[in-house]
Amino acid sequence: MSINDQKKPEMWRFRGQEVWYSTLGAALYMVLEVATNFLHIPVAPYFSLRPAVVIPLFFGLAFGPWVGLFSGLTGNIFGDLMSGYGFWPWWDLGYGLMGFLPGLIWSGMHNYRSLRQILKAEGMVVLSAGAGMGLASLSEIWVSHVTFAETLATNFLPAFLSGLVNGLVLVPLLMIIFSEIQSRNQNPDENEPNAIS
Repeated sequence: MSINDQKKPEMWRFRGQEVWYSTLGAALYMVLEVATNFLHIPVAPYFSLRPAVVIPLFFGLAFGPWVGLFSGLTGNIFGDLMSGYGFWPWWDLGYGLMGFLPGLIWSGMHNYRSLRQILKAEGMVVLSAGAGMGLASLSEIWVSHVTFAETLATNFLPAFLSGLVNGLVLVPLLMIIFSEIQSRNQNPDENEPNAIS
């Protein structure tokens, strides 16, 4: 059976397998965020380069919208708390949204090596980074009482560009690796050396 022949579960299902993937995604996000929080963006000291954002982006593409949402939302909550940043729910929602939106095309993702599928995923990276960081940044207008211009310069642009660059570079790599793992799991006999008789 090929990857294209697999029947995916319902898009809005959130049961055992999805809970497991969400937990794994959140844990990976948290560990990667904590490990890279020292990589601050020079012009925006409250932001790091945050390569962890690729986890919810990819998990949404690979396992569906709820998995992407919870990977980003809970991963960011615990990553920020472990890093000593406190609790910022509008940013947590923004990172959750970054995982949720790619999950909306998940049911159409079958061949993660296909250039067409990779380009579709890259489009979702752009949309997701813009929507997720836009939501969080706009919330700062009411929460922190900053102007639109201030939140655009000091919140949205650093967070969006970091998510965009990380997503555009790393998500296709994860898609290709995921495709290879799927192929090996579906055809385990082809990957073993021939037995000597």
